[in-house]
Amino acid sequence: MAETIDCAVIGAGVVGLAIARKLAMSGREVVILEAEEAFGTHTSSRNSEVIHAGIYYSTGSLKARLCVAGKKALYQYCADHNVDHKRIGKIIVATDHDQIAGLDKYRKQAEINGVSDLRPLSAGELAGLEPAVRGAAGFLSPSTGIIDSHGLMLAYLGDAGQHGAALALASPVISGAVRDERILLNVGGGESMSVVCNAVINAAGLHAQAIGRSIEGVPAQTVPPTFYAVGHYYTLAGAAPFNRLIYPVARQDWLGVHVTIDLGGQVKFGPDFSWIDSIDYRFDESRTQAFYESIRRYYPDLQDGALQPGYTGIRPKIHGPGSPAPDFVIQGPRDHGVAGLVNLYGIESPGLTASLAIADYVAALLI
Repeated sequence: MAETIDCAVIGAGVVGLAIARKLAMSGREVVILEAEEAFGTHTSSRNSEVIHAGIYYSTGSLKARLCVAGKKALYQYCADHNVDHKRIGKIIVATDHDQIAGLDKYRKQAEINGVSDLRPLSAGELAGLEPAVRGAAGFLSPSTGIIDSHGLMLAYLGDAGQHGAALALASPVISGAVRDERILLNVGGGESMSVVCNAVINAAGLHAQAIGRSIEGVPAQTVPPTFYAVGHYYTLAGAAPFNRLIYPVARQDWLGVHVTIDLGGQVKFGPDFSWIDSIDYRFDESRTQAFYESIRRYYPDLQDGALQPGYTGIRPKIHGPGSPAPDFVIQGPRDHGVAGLVNLYGIESPGLTASLAIADYVAALLI
């Protein structure tokens, strides 16, 4: 006989934990179902750990709206809960004069998105702030930051637990079915079980589409296709030559790999981007030379042998090669017709930054 619970959140990444926290703090009974043996083992722990400002995203998109709102909420949350973070700032660099128009495009989009603190930089000002960086111009984004993503997830989980939420690890959702205004979930693992839920939030990240397709009664046409993109990160040997994050203006003829700095001062370059067919975190060292060539466009003093293989991360995509990058897809009952169900698809960057705002958005869909 299936046990009845109020809310099941599928996926204990940063977004799933933020949602579980929000629902538990609103008084709902919450069980978090995580397929792995620890929380946050996929996208949430294999990223740049950047608090994004909200500069690039399309006008009116969920990414733009939730990033800008989430950034503000996240900085306040980190201060209130002692989550390690730093408002380090980011410089976007035009490596030659042909890219200066791209800077202006970014600035205009940022203003539309509500990011009004960007500061333009001449080549001389850029050199004064970041002597190791070569560029024709740039701008400073002072509200970009870095964060301890594991510490953030621990804080979210702690809040959720204090309000009665339970985390079930090694508990993969195998299948489900819509049953009389409720949703039945069949859960595998060491002790298989079935639970009947008043509400289900599918925040399974890389596996969200598979979960959506596995629930009988969810219209198939509402589940987007599944694609994966892998990004490689290299670390820099030696002391950091940068004071801030460095992002080059994107171009189609080279890898625009970024400079990020973690809270321990370690410089990382990445990610690059390539399509893959399955979840595979192996590191492809054949990409090393392309990284050197890309980085030296704005950091010409990079020495041979200074790059060390770091790690890879995989983004959950809902579009394939040649298609424009879509927005977050967050579907509530009005979208698919299933009471109490929210599906989140394609929650990649800036999902971490937007996590608190995403949680508010999801909670509103269940009212």
